[in-house]
This record gives sequence, structure tokens and C-alpha cells, in this order.
Amino acid sequence: MGKTADQYRKVILNCRSIFEKKGKDYGTAWRVLRVSSLTDQLFIKAQRIRTIQETGENKVGESVEGEFIAIVNYCVMGLVQLDLGTASEEMSMEEAMRRYDEKTEESFQLMEMKNHDYGEAWRDMRISSLTDLIMMKILRTKQIEDNQGKTLISEGIDANYLDMLNYAVFALIKIGEGEDC
Repeated sequence: MGKTADQYRKVILNCRSIFEKKGKDYGTAWRVLRVSSLTDQLFIKAQRIRTIQETGENKVGESVEGEFIAIVNYCVMGLVQLDLGTASEEMSMEEAMRRYDEKTEESFQLMEMKNHDYGEAWRDMRISSLTDLIMMKILRTKQIEDNQGKTLISEGIDANYLDMLNYAVFALIKIGEGEDC
């Protein structure tokens, strides 16, 4: 599992770099978004990946890899918003990056525990299946949001965001290994 840990961290460093560069361009304007808006952004990204996978056509030209990176970064934003709530003011980029590192470390720790228990089963999955799992988690999250965050037996929104983040990282690892999207 050392290989997975190294690949995971490499993917996160790339996603982090993009998050930081966009932060320099746009600041932390995402702090005004409600969690439900971030969930809808995740839906748009996953739906686009799925459409490209099903049709084989990409008319916009943005890569599927870029969309998985966006899923990772939107999940981090969602996890931060779950902790802090929406804000009318931006946070400093230093604080945003500290929180980014905190949330991606949390997702890494979860991945390691699940990877141990599941025996790296994701390595035998297709990227399209990872996309479907992300889509399912988005729909579950939307239902929990529609229920004002209340669940009877299920995990909460944060657990779904962490799982989506990890599925997107797995997809990015597989893309990096040359697997077709």
C-alpha cells in the first residue's frame, strides 16, 4: 500500500497547486457558497465526466482529468464550509491552504483505513465505476441536504464528501497510470 500512499499524495499535491493558483486568481470567493451549492457544482462536474465517458465526445475541450481535480477541490471546499458555514467575507489564502491540508490529510487517513479493509479493490474498478460512485454519493448528499442534514441510519454529508474526494483521487491515479477515462 506504500505505492498507493505515494500516488495519493502526488495527486493531492497537484490538486493543491491548482487550488492555490485559483485562489491567487479569485481569492476565496467560494466562502459565500452554501454546501448545497457546492454539491450542485459536484453534480455538474460528475455529470460532465459521465457524458464524456458515455458519448466519447468532449466539445468544450476541458479534460476529464481536470474535472476530477475540480471534484477533489470542491469536496475540500464543501468540507471547510461544513465546518465554518457560509461567510460574506473571504478568508486569507494562508488559512484556506491550512484548511486544505487539514481536509486532505483527513481524507488520506480515511483512505488508508478503508484501503486496508477493502484490499485496494478500487484498483480493479473502471474509472467509469468510480464516476458512478461519485454520482451516487452526490445524489445521497442532495437527499441528506433536502432532509436538513438529518439521517436515520446513514453517514452524514461530510462522510459523503470524503468518499467522493477519495474516489476522484483514485480516478486520477488510474488516469496517471494510463487507463482510459
